[in-house]
Order: sequence, then C-alpha cells, then structure tokens
Amino acid sequence: MSEDERDDIIVLIGEDGEEVEFEHLDTVELDGNEYVILLPLDEEEENEEVDEVVILKVDHNQDGEDAFVTVDDDEELNKVFEEFKTRMEQEYDFEE
Repeated sequence: MSEDERDDIIVLIGEDGEEVEFEHLDTVELDGNEYVILLPLDEEEENEEVDEVVILKVDHNQDGEDAFVTVDDDEELNKVFEEFKTRMEQEYDFEE
C-alpha cells in the first residue's frame, strides 16, 4: 500500500514551518485525557524498530475541532508511554 492510500498518516507543521509526516500508532485515554502516539515517518524501518515516538495531548475545543498540544510534564509523558508500551507490547519490541 502506498503512502497516498494510508489513512494513518498525520501531517503536522514543525517549528520551522515545514510539514512533517507521522504515522498514527495509537490513541491512549488516560486520567480523563486523550493522547496520540505518533511515529515520525523518517524513523520507520522495515523491522518495525521504534526509536522515538511523539506523544501529544488532544485538546477538544468548543467548536468540536481537535488540536494537538505538546506535553511538557515528564511524569505525564512517562505514564502515557508506559500505557502505550503495555498496549503494544505484542507489536513492537521495546528495549528497556
């Protein structure tokens, strides 16, 4: 399947104004919040080795639109990542 046919690709605008493509790996609900786990597409390898993921909080505004917000709290990020690892341990090999 080509990238053009994939519906799990999310394009975000980076700090430098350039478009960056991510693969949506999972959506995690934790402590009343929703988070997306994204894999930068340039990090994706054939052996499904994941070196780095991006975790963003989903902010639901009053207009019904969703925005992705950076999470600055390391404890919050770690909790979300641990939940993701638990959910995806069969699909990915997480090195400790």
